[in-house]
Amino acid sequence: MKKNKKTKIELASAGQGWFYSEKVKEHFFRPKNFMKADEEKKIKANGLGMIGSPACGDVMRIWLVVDPKTERIKKLKWQTFGCASAIASTSMLSVMITEKGGMKIEKALKIKPQDIIKRLGGLPAIKYHCSVLGDKALRDAINDYFRRTGQIEKIQPEGSRIIDKILKITDRDIEKAVMDGATTLKEIQKKTKVGLGDKSCLPEVEELLRFYREKYYKK
Repeated sequence: MKKNKKTKIELASAGQGWFYSEKVKEHFFRPKNFMKADEEKKIKANGLGMIGSPACGDVMRIWLVVDPKTERIKKLKWQTFGCASAIASTSMLSVMITEKGGMKIEKALKIKPQDIIKRLGGLPAIKYHCSVLGDKALRDAINDYFRRTGQIEKIQPEGSRIIDKILKITDRDIEKAVMDGATTLKEIQKKTKVGLGDKSCLPEVEELLRFYREKYYKK
């Protein structure tokens, strides 16, 4: 009897007591709506979101193109440095958001990780957290759209994340410093003192500086 060949994902999980569904494998090997390097300058995004830690490797970025007249999300592009489950989850999320002419923001905000997992045909329990990355990055991008369009009252902020563990400086403190005009690491440090107590966080501060500069000031 001829043995079935296992995929790379199945081989990687061998001995762990779980396998990925066919739908997960489809979205991992052929991800939908992934933002390619040459596309970023072409897409006219009016919502930009990021979640995760560049220092740890699990980072999710999402670009949205929202029709301001209907508030339907016409395009959702994404990038991540996460695992196979994170890639598949975000790929599926992008399909759910943009299918049938685009989902309205009001409905998109109600999407839960469980909804993504259901459309994927399930995920191993130890990988459920991966579906949360795209979900949170989507809400961050929608908040950015609300901010850009002056709908401040609709913003639903996520909890902040500590960057400098000694001085307890958060990513929101970095964001505020950029919004207050900081354009360099030195200016960020002058406003927040970040890195004076924990120098190991400086690479992440620089990454956040670039991200928030792009988010708020890129034309």
